[in-house]
Amino acid sequence: MRWSRSFKRKIFWTLLALPVGAVLCAVLAFWLLSRDLPGFRNITDYKPPLVTTVLSRDGRVLGYFYKEKRFLVRLEDMPDHLPKAFLAAEDSSFYKHDGIDPWAIFRASLMNLKAGGIRQGGSTITQQVVKRLLLSPEKSFERKIKEAVLAYRLENYLTKDEILTIYLNQIFLGSKAYGVEAASREFFGKHVKDLTLAESAILAGLPQAPSRYNPLLDPQAAKTRQKYVLDQMLSQGWINKDEHAEALNQKLVYKSMEDHSWKVGAYYLEEVRRFLIEKYGEDEVYQGGLTVETACEIPHQIAADNAVRRGLADVAKRKGWEGPAGKLKPEEYARFLDDGRTGDTVKPGTWLRAIVVETAKDKAVVRFGQNTGEIPAASTLWCRNGRKDIKGDAAPVPGDPSRILHKGEIVWVTVREAKAAKHYALNLEREPGPEGALVSMLPETGEVVALVGGFSFEKSQFNRATQAKRQPGSSFKPIVYSAALDAGFTPASVIMDAPIVFANAEAGTIWRPENYEDIFYGPTLLSTALAKSRNLVTIRVAQKIGIRNVIDHARALGIDSELPENLSIALGSSALTLTNLCQAYTAFARDGSYVKPRLVMSVKSAWGETLYKSEPEYVEAISPQNAFLMASMLKEVINVGTGGAAKVLGRPLAGKTGTTNNEQDAWFIGFTPHLLTGVYVGYDQLQSMGREGSGGRTALPIWIEYRKAIEDRYPPDDFLPPEGIVWARVENSQAIGSKGQPAPESYFLPFIEGTQPGQTDVGAAAEGAGSDADLMMQGF
Repeated sequence: MRWSRSFKRKIFWTLLALPVGAVLCAVLAFWLLSRDLPGFRNITDYKPPLVTTVLSRDGRVLGYFYKEKRFLVRLEDMPDHLPKAFLAAEDSSFYKHDGIDPWAIFRASLMNLKAGGIRQGGSTITQQVVKRLLLSPEKSFERKIKEAVLAYRLENYLTKDEILTIYLNQIFLGSKAYGVEAASREFFGKHVKDLTLAESAILAGLPQAPSRYNPLLDPQAAKTRQKYVLDQMLSQGWINKDEHAEALNQKLVYKSMEDHSWKVGAYYLEEVRRFLIEKYGEDEVYQGGLTVETACEIPHQIAADNAVRRGLADVAKRKGWEGPAGKLKPEEYARFLDDGRTGDTVKPGTWLRAIVVETAKDKAVVRFGQNTGEIPAASTLWCRNGRKDIKGDAAPVPGDPSRILHKGEIVWVTVREAKAAKHYALNLEREPGPEGALVSMLPETGEVVALVGGFSFEKSQFNRATQAKRQPGSSFKPIVYSAALDAGFTPASVIMDAPIVFANAEAGTIWRPENYEDIFYGPTLLSTALAKSRNLVTIRVAQKIGIRNVIDHARALGIDSELPENLSIALGSSALTLTNLCQAYTAFARDGSYVKPRLVMSVKSAWGETLYKSEPEYVEAISPQNAFLMASMLKEVINVGTGGAAKVLGRPLAGKTGTTNNEQDAWFIGFTPHLLTGVYVGYDQLQSMGREGSGGRTALPIWIEYRKAIEDRYPPDDFLPPEGIVWARVENSQAIGSKGQPAPESYFLPFIEGTQPGQTDVGAAAEGAGSDADLMMQGF
């Protein structure tokens, strides 16, 4: 059969038009899909969501802030076999193709047809980067075209190493781990630079199915996938047979890197978080990969956490057992134990929450994390019935754990000692009634080495050190006495300690301030009045120099709370924060200038650029001579006054107790030339702590417990007098003792040169030593 020439011509043009049409259609489709492609140049300035790391002063991790747990690591900081393992598993021809691998797509298609479903992908690593950073996760032909176009373009803007670095830092590898560094920490408890070939192959097997091949959930599936990766590496010639065999035979130990985040110094960490968000914004803090160095010193912080908890628990124990911290259902045990994971060992004194699993008359058995512990009957002797509504068989019986604790209850415990591996002897504790806070800082630089804002950050994030404004009571008095020194008083000035009444005719009210002991001591040296915390002397001093001068002096020392022109503020009736009061006291511990507290020392970007660096900020407040006289008088608080218990430390110390009306708030601020620490104790909703709720009985024991743990880190230096200080011995022959009998006083006191007394017996020259109460008509 013969075809005509015209028919042949038609066939020729038809055959020619088909591929040309196909090409034109492809070009048209490419053009249409390319019009709304997302911009990809921002990938060249790769900024993935990264973990912000907060470090203590010695470089230990205090905590992390993040939305995706990812740590940036450079390709050159990875072992050579790690990227090769990922290439073997995901894209062995990565360094040969231009972003798209047609052969891989064809091979994957055949495999999927044979399997009857999608079992293998043909995407290159470049395509995966594009998909994760630029495109939606939808599965469609249109998206695949866009992915291929962008992958090809990206290859012309970034080097292969840069694309691979992005991929290894961006990829999700399961267990909340993004990128190889986070996965290395999560699955092997080490940094990525320390991974072996066998471990690298485990990680490289994860991208295809992070949950299915998670080694913590299914070690056998992970091992099977590891063999596939190692086989691929061997076939590519990237490892030899010996390396292949050694990696397959390596015994793998799966464990997560110990995470100290929010475990120590949670209140400190929260203050740092608030500072960073105010300065940089939430997105930068949670995604910017900042490295933040703080002034926190872990030994200080641990000692502070333990001291506050111990002290608050002891105060609470005075009221007996009032029940557990919570109760769990059996199905909730596993999550509680997982959340409470600890390291290999737990140090004595550590506070923990534990779940009761067994009780008897001689002991209770509890679990916390991967550990067990025993609470002996002897540690429950304080558990008398503190709840009036529980009586009969349900009431707790001291010394009988079976009548106090029940299975499934959550209780606080402290570690006494390790009895065996992962088994401890414990003490039963209880949640506090009152709350408390501690601030410890270096008066030389303002660095806050420890900060505690309450008993449990998990229970309450309210920070009593920085946010709670409470009446400081007598701990405010040093500010009054410092103002008095500037107004011409000396440590040897004699003031009458006798009743005084203030009448407010307009309001029709009367105020009768009293001493804490409700005793009056007659003519009293200024130094003695401060040491013994005499309220009536303080009121007379404030009245003499003028309450306006007291307020101005407080402002000069950095007190920023409201201070009404009212004589009662001399006794600490105006509320302020513990941190603010500690700041004011630094002027007494140093040369008269106060230093502002500093928590954050430096902030660096993810690339190591310094964004912020803190420097000490000093403010001139009082003269060096005034500061030294105050430190000397505050030493007498320890030597002969209300802070006497602190003498147990056996070194020069200065400080002041504070107790408000009805023992609602208790304070102690104490310092050496090298370290200043303040403690506050009180209920969040104001109520009395009872007669034993004074600063000396409640706040001071916490201060001592903390300082015992860290005091030997500093030399036992005394306060050095500046120029212009002289010393003189003074007598007060008219002083009265606690039993109302004469009790002459003799002191060797410092004075600003030219103000020392002209006679030895200053008491004989005292004026106004009458016994009747003075009556003052004025507002108060």
